[in-house]
Amino acid sequence: MAAEAMKLKDVKEELNKKSHADSDALETVLTHVGELGRYQKMLFLGMAPFGIFFAFVYFVQMFITATPQRHWCRVPELEHLDLELRRNLTAPSAGDTWERCLMYDANWTHVLQNNSVPPDTPIVACKNGWEFELGDIPYETVVSERGWVCENAGYTPLAQTIFFVGSFVGGIYFGWMADHFGRVPALVGSNVIAFVGGVASIYTTGIWDFAFCRLLVGMSYDSCFMIMYILVLEYVGPRYRTWVANLSIALYFGGGCLILPWLALWIGDWRNLLWATTIPFLMVIAVPYTVPESARWLSSRGRVNDAVKVIRRFEKVNRTKVPDDVMDEFIVSASQTRQTNESMKDVFKSGPLRKMMLIMVVVYMACAAIFDGLVRMSEGLGFDFFITFTLTSATEIPSVTLLAFVLDKWGRRILTCGPMIISGVLILIAAFVPKGVAQVSLAIMARFLINMAYNAAIQWSAELLPTPVRASGTALIHVSGYVATIVSPYIVYSEHVWRSLPLLILGVIAVVGSSVGLLLPETNGMQMPQTIEEGEKIVSSYTLCGKVEEVEVESPEENDKMKALIT
Repeated sequence: MAAEAMKLKDVKEELNKKSHADSDALETVLTHVGELGRYQKMLFLGMAPFGIFFAFVYFVQMFITATPQRHWCRVPELEHLDLELRRNLTAPSAGDTWERCLMYDANWTHVLQNNSVPPDTPIVACKNGWEFELGDIPYETVVSERGWVCENAGYTPLAQTIFFVGSFVGGIYFGWMADHFGRVPALVGSNVIAFVGGVASIYTTGIWDFAFCRLLVGMSYDSCFMIMYILVLEYVGPRYRTWVANLSIALYFGGGCLILPWLALWIGDWRNLLWATTIPFLMVIAVPYTVPESARWLSSRGRVNDAVKVIRRFEKVNRTKVPDDVMDEFIVSASQTRQTNESMKDVFKSGPLRKMMLIMVVVYMACAAIFDGLVRMSEGLGFDFFITFTLTSATEIPSVTLLAFVLDKWGRRILTCGPMIISGVLILIAAFVPKGVAQVSLAIMARFLINMAYNAAIQWSAELLPTPVRASGTALIHVSGYVATIVSPYIVYSEHVWRSLPLLILGVIAVVGSSVGLLLPETNGMQMPQTIEEGEKIVSSYTLCGKVEEVEVESPEENDKMKALIT
């Protein structure tokens, strides 16, 4: 029995070495190529347009469907009068303002004769559309052009909801596409569909054709950036992965957020704004000629020769040389590894990975709900819409840059859960503070912290998932965020029930999300898992306190081989 146990142990060790050979050999190759060489720096710069497009796809709908707050019923008979008099004769007063959705049902010929409305004139809903004073929003938007106010006010959130339905569909589809056909085809496809949907939106005339076009644009969110993000991270060494991951979001996505409101003001027309933010998507046509396919993905699919060609290109650009014995070891180990057919089905069959996915979904949904809820509540700052958007977006760059400095020192778990729970406490305090400077300051600090948690969670999820399912798994996690984003407008709307209710809900979500996140393992400085088995071992080898446990995870194939060898 002792000899048999010893033999079993030796077989286990041998099989474990074999299962890790391909992953370790590739890591060694990339170390010799350069963890952050010239080619990786070029790829980092190449992320810029996709990060900016990411911001445009997410936020441009806010600017093309912005609602001017000063509007009233249109009366054709009064159009020759000046604006102030026209409004006073048309709209009944409502305290310090006027009714936006009601008008006098008057004989306008008599009104013009007397320049006044009889006091007993009945009040009815608008009959001929609305007039808009383009002050707070100084250009025509879809809302002002098509009258999406009053009884039609639901069209704007409906279009936004359908956008996120598209995100749900596109996230799953392009994630699957990236894992089965490669990162580059999925990146091209997601950006092309954003271009098609954006241009088509310009020529719409009603709600349903507009909503369908926004669904197409939504299909590209957030695959239009995240696939490039995953691809670049797979080429960067662990020492530099945090910097690349977070600075790309801070500089490119954050920069796009800061550019967008002032671009909208400068252009001053919703159709031209769509042209300006959609045409650049055609740059993606150059991607197959400039961006290398993931060597990790190629080797996981058994395309060893293609992976070697990519590595040789890195050697040439980085002016480095992979030793022949290292390259030979990679070729042999990768060639011995059959093309993997691992998919998300295998993730959910695995107990440790299934648990990891469900926990990460909860964490990501919490981050998305808080982030989007604070964005939608930013109008409470009481400033100009464009300044408000800029102020809230300005927290993105310093918060994510700070994250890049400390993420590798403090780890993913602390910097996802820590900032999230602190933001939750700040939000809960803000719920009981009167509106004004104090509440605004607390909300901005909470936004700063949730930016950190959100971006740490993005990198954390990519590092936890094995290569064969990294794109589709990340897409599924992000899709869960879209579900939370669909719900967040209703969280904000709960203010009509009780003024503090939205902040209380967001605060509780933050506390729950951060508590659940503590159950996930730390990935700081670790190699990204190449197989389902490696992913299982990472998840299974960590306790809540971060203590490493020795866990043997065996596949059915390994069990069969061991039984055969022992007998």
